[in-house]
Amino acid sequence: MDDTTRLLVLVILLGAGVIVGSFLNVVIYRVPLGLSIVRPGSACPSCGAPISARDNIPVLSWLLLRARCRSCGVRISARYPCVELANGLLWVAFGWWAIDATGIDPLLPWLLVIGSAGLALTMIDIDHHRLPDAIVFPLYPAAVVGLAIAGILSGEWPLGPAAIGIGAWLLVIGGLWLFSGGRGMGFGDVKAAPILGATLGWVGVGPAVVGLMAAFVLGGGYGIVLLLTRRAGRGSKMPFGPFLFAGALLGLFMGGTIWDAYLGSMGL
Repeated sequence: MDDTTRLLVLVILLGAGVIVGSFLNVVIYRVPLGLSIVRPGSACPSCGAPISARDNIPVLSWLLLRARCRSCGVRISARYPCVELANGLLWVAFGWWAIDATGIDPLLPWLLVIGSAGLALTMIDIDHHRLPDAIVFPLYPAAVVGLAIAGILSGEWPLGPAAIGIGAWLLVIGGLWLFSGGRGMGFGDVKAAPILGATLGWVGVGPAVVGLMAAFVLGGGYGIVLLLTRRAGRGSKMPFGPFLFAGALLGLFMGGTIWDAYLGSMGL
């Protein structure tokens, strides 16, 4: 694929990702409350006034309204456009990883799905300290379909590395949950682990291992910062889901390189 076509695809991914990000804001708010993500339509959480189509354009409407509701004037959190932009940039990053001179990696559609789901789960975990089954469980059949499509289109079926990824992530995350009695790890993290392990393992054993290690390095580093700044104590609970997904991203984008460098340093 030439550079011009690649740039066009990335621009399309950015626009589509921002639009999907707008929907993620609905998911992030409603799913933890057990509300429908379809009905009723979007409304101001302060005055309840329905949000018109012109005021529901991702990022742009927030800027034009100067971050205030058109009906009641209450301030609209910057979190909404940030989630939209974050999802758009995430889709661009996946596109950058998946597109090269030979074409588009067939794993891309699944990466877009798991990436957006991971963003929604990250925000929910920060807010509510849990990963809802309503989002996590549908990812299992979605992963099977997404990876199967990638296998059919590419003709490659790395089932062995995917199984290793699943086993490693489930063994470590599930083991910590089991031996700590649920204090060191939430069960939602355990349920999400096989999906992330399978996805990274499909790419390679290196990304799966590096992604898992990165999650603990990031989570441990953040915990140390909280302790040093006295923003948390030794018994404080910290959502680990965001670090699982952040580690998975690092594993995808940098895991192969880091793994090869490690093996090279070991003379393997």
